[in-house]
Amino acid sequence: MSRRCELSGKNAQVGHLVSHSQIKTKRRFMPNLCDVTLISDTLARNVRLRISAHALRSVEHRGGLDAYLIKASDTQLSDRALRLKREIVKRKAAPAEVATASA
Repeated sequence: MSRRCELSGKNAQVGHLVSHSQIKTKRRFMPNLCDVTLISDTLARNVRLRISAHALRSVEHRGGLDAYLIKASDTQLSDRALRLKREIVKRKAAPAEVATASA
């Protein structure tokens, strides 16, 4: 399992641990990843994702998983999240097409 957030794209960074005597040793800064189950209102199902705590706050701030995915750029999303985004966009576009066809 990679240490990468599926929504925001955050991954491990490299830096130095600096001692009092200024000796620098390499270290890794890991993202705070959480296994969460989010609810997609459009798809009416639960989705399990491994996301950072920062991304979880962003999802709540934007008003849910669907709103977050629609606004997110495709480059930062994982393959699973990108597939989910396409499903949501497709499902949201379907009722609009039916309404225009019947009118």
